[in-house]
Amino acid sequence: SSMGRLEDRVAVVTGAGEGIGRGIARRFAAEGASVVVAELRPKTGRATTDELQKEFGVRAEFLPVDVGDKSQVEGMIQQTVDGLGRIDILVNNAWGGGSVGRLEQKTDEQMEHGFRIGYYAAHWAMQAALPHMRAQGSGRIINLCSLNGVNAHLYTAEYNVSKEALRALTRLAAREWGPYGITANVICPAAATAAYQAFREANPENAEELLAVNPMRRMGDPERDIGGVALFLASDDAAYVTGNTIFADGGSHVGGVPWSPQLPDAE
Repeated sequence: SSMGRLEDRVAVVTGAGEGIGRGIARRFAAEGASVVVAELRPKTGRATTDELQKEFGVRAEFLPVDVGDKSQVEGMIQQTVDGLGRIDILVNNAWGGGSVGRLEQKTDEQMEHGFRIGYYAAHWAMQAALPHMRAQGSGRIINLCSLNGVNAHLYTAEYNVSKEALRALTRLAAREWGPYGITANVICPAAATAAYQAFREANPENAEELLAVNPMRRMGDPERDIGGVALFLASDDAAYVTGNTIFADGGSHVGGVPWSPQLPDAE
């Protein structure tokens, strides 16, 4: 068999049990990477890990991780290096669910939760991975952010602001860590995940409006459409690509912003 594009690389993917994280993990495994499936839910985490081993014959390990807990995030990186010898690719994808509600009603607790999962989880993982990547003179950081923040989608303040903070961090890491051979990039995806299906069921009319301004007229497939972009960024082909945000969204970011889920009228 021909060498995969990620042969001998070790990747950590958070939230890899389902959705976009799973799609990325599968594309990495198909190209020969060893994959650490960092996932809060043991059932989906183990399922993805088993599937990577069976389908692609790669080394895959499940790590139960709550990315909102700094010590667990640091442990995730340490266990990866201890168990697999290195860390080449870090994909920060996990999201812990936010609330839908008006800005003036968002509590400090909701905002802090959003920042912990959407921003700090990646911040901690990047800081923990840096010494290992710097020592080997190479590394790939891929952070999943969102059109919600870029285009100011309504009613998801904690998600929007935490993901835009993460985008700023990613660009800064690209500058500060570039001299070590480390790249840092963002993917803003649009994909038919479980979260999207739930949104569509609750807001069928808005879901139709969203597809109408998507030039491709479909939601992305996590593995084929988003995973392929992550694979590019993780590969040697993207060695000179850093500080970028790639919108893997069928062109939705140029199509307009009709994101307006139904909420009761304001007081």
